[in-house]
Amino acid sequence: VQLQAYGGGSVQAGGSLRLYCAASGSIFSIDGMHWYRQGAGRQRELVASITRSGLITYADSVKGRFTVSRDTARSTVTLQMNNLKPEDSDVYYCAADIPTKVAGLPKWFWGLGTLVTVSS
Repeated sequence: VQLQAYGGGSVQAGGSLRLYCAASGSIFSIDGMHWYRQGAGRQRELVASITRSGLITYADSVKGRFTVSRDTARSTVTLQMNNLKPEDSDVYYCAADIPTKVAGLPKWFWGLGTLVTVSS
């Protein structure tokens, strides 16, 4: 599976950005598609996830501001980010997981990051 993320950029606080991620390869095996972010010197953290069945998870810090959606047929996932704050500035990564024969141990795939910068 290959993942291509795009849509990052610079925006002022309170503004909006939309991130896109397109998967290619063994797309029909994908279960969860995810957005993570990581800043310099910090651990990568989950921003939002959406499974093939539609189960959605958000980080507490983005609830009510970010919306994740998925087009399973096209294997794309979108992250709509509203009311952005300077602390949302990070490199955002798209990820996907594929179940394996070992329960609870999916195989993960990562795309290159896209930079989001929010100025105050």
